[in-house]
Amino acid sequence: MAMREIYYWLKESIVIAFRALRVNKSRAILTTLGIVIGIMAVATTMTVSNGLGNNFKESISAVGSDVLYVSRMPWIITGDFFRYRNRPRITFEESELLARSLKSAKAVNPSTGTARNVKYRSEVLENATIIGTTEAQMMMANAVPELGRFITPFDVQNRKFVCVIGSEIRDNLFGAVDPLQRDIKIGRYSFRVIGVMEKQGAGGFFGGPNFDRQVFVPITSFNKAYGSRNREFTIAVKAPDQETIDDFRFELVGEMRKIRGLKPTDEENFSINSMESLMNAYNTVMGVVLIIGLIITSFSLFVGGIGVMNIMLVSVTERTREIGIRKAIGARRKMILTEFLLESCGICTMGGLIGLLLSYAVAALINSFVMPAAVSLPVIMIAIGVSFAVGIVSGMMPAMRAARLDPIDALQYE
Repeated sequence: MAMREIYYWLKESIVIAFRALRVNKSRAILTTLGIVIGIMAVATTMTVSNGLGNNFKESISAVGSDVLYVSRMPWIITGDFFRYRNRPRITFEESELLARSLKSAKAVNPSTGTARNVKYRSEVLENATIIGTTEAQMMMANAVPELGRFITPFDVQNRKFVCVIGSEIRDNLFGAVDPLQRDIKIGRYSFRVIGVMEKQGAGGFFGGPNFDRQVFVPITSFNKAYGSRNREFTIAVKAPDQETIDDFRFELVGEMRKIRGLKPTDEENFSINSMESLMNAYNTVMGVVLIIGLIITSFSLFVGGIGVMNIMLVSVTERTREIGIRKAIGARRKMILTEFLLESCGICTMGGLIGLLLSYAVAALINSFVMPAAVSLPVIMIAIGVSFAVGIVSGMMPAMRAARLDPIDALQYE
């Protein structure tokens, strides 16, 4: 078949298919409802999944990817929980020993935390996160003070009762007043505000740490005010560079084993955590959740496809005499087949486009009230492709039935 003939054949098939859709507008619109709901469900599921992923990445973006964390328990626990729970706590003294022995590290930063009420005059903010840390905190995170300065080695060495507050604490306690060099009460102790951190976000949809509700104090002052005995410390260690972080991890493990006096046959009683391992665990979990969500939402597409198939079978029955006439004057089987397939694909694609528009509205609501979310180009392409595929699958049986009709029997059909 020449290209010119193929062109006219496809053009005629498309014209006839869309003429049939135009004649039966009400039926076509009702038929698309199942596809609309199905595509909207699929697009929304993928959009929410992308939004959750972006939200999670944003919530941990303030932490460097080249930082390893020494803690008593792993962030992702698999196996026997009690085996980890019975480990000895990481102590402040161990962080000092590690800082002296691990020469290749760019920085070693011990930290611990508690929750306390923060007060300035009559204004009180309950359950703020108080973090005892050192000047090395600035090397571990991407955030910097918006006003004032951060903790210095002098503050740590001399146990200065100074603090750096988050933007939410500044807004709640001080409003339009300049907070620098003003004293606030953290629990029972007074600390002088020397800096205000830039706004970082509220920890995201996952209920992670609210970075804007944190107060940083020198770890030595923290230990003096709130005590260090029976308190959980974490040691953040910055690797020399991202490329050698795996080799650096082995070195870090070796130094910690020396500090804890572990024999070569002894099991490690500490954990080395990183943002990469946390992100990998998240991707694994969200991958499973996304697959389950798509399987569930695909049932609505299946029901919609069955509806399209039924309507197309009705359409074949109604147009039996028309098919007989067209075959009698020379229409080929593949032309009849193509016409009904295009009609089925047209119905499903129209439903898919409507479903996408509705998913845009849902994404806008999610973006306004829950978390950042937007329908991305890959989601649009997948939704349109799925709509077209459902149209082909749903229309194949009716199209084949129409194409196989005998012209004489079709002309005699009443």
